[in-house]
Amino acid sequence: MSHGPGKYDPICTKVREETEAAFACVIISHGNQGSGFSVQSVSPKLLNAIPDILESIAKQIRTDMKGMQQ
Repeated sequence: MSHGPGKYDPICTKVREETEAAFACVIISHGNQGSGFSVQSVSPKLLNAIPDILESIAKQIRTDMKGMQQ
């Protein structure tokens, strides 16, 4: 994981603050600043959950894609 602010960090901050979230992750593909991501948390302990969260999202996407192919 990258450390420090990235090119999409201001957008991630806006999402986290406007939703009053404890954790936010923004993933951009082919955006106006290229591809990238930003992850923010109000608690460093929440950052430990990132791998599980991303694996869960990937599983849900794969399940949805299988349903669309049938």
